[in-house]
Amino acid sequence: MVSPSLFTRGRRLSCGIVVFAPTRELLLCHVTGQRHWDLPKGGINDGETPRQAAVRETAEEAGLAFAAEALLDLGRFAYTAKKDLHLFATLSDRVDPNRMCCESTFVERGSSRRLPEMDGFGWFELGRVAELCTPRMATVLSGSIDLGAIVDRFLSPPDRLAA
Repeated sequence: MVSPSLFTRGRRLSCGIVVFAPTRELLLCHVTGQRHWDLPKGGINDGETPRQAAVRETAEEAGLAFAAEALLDLGRFAYTAKKDLHLFATLSDRVDPNRMCCESTFVERGSSRRLPEMDGFGWFELGRVAELCTPRMATVLSGSIDLGAIVDRFLSPPDRLAA
């Protein structure tokens, strides 16, 4: 039997973390063999919660470890005809992209070489999402989520959040 967390209404679930730096920048990973950049994200395994899957995928795809309880749950979003995204957010030090690495791989068609899913990392201004990401990801990150408000929430003094 397949866990209900893996499929809802026949849709796969991909989980990831929107990682912000105090500089109001967003971490994106370059997808190997493609023109676009993406969030560190991926499929949920049987028995995992979306939060656990997001933490695991971010560690595998960017080499960054985050405490699950420190993540802000942004919710579940329609992504493609067969896939939803469950996204979380966190604030991180601005880690040097040259120190990040992707441990998850895929087999390249034609050559049978194993390549990393992500081959580059960078911190980008929030307004560059539409330019760098696929249109579907840009719709989620710019249309369904207010990235500026989320990063402001992380950067606001704690006493201001209680008001």
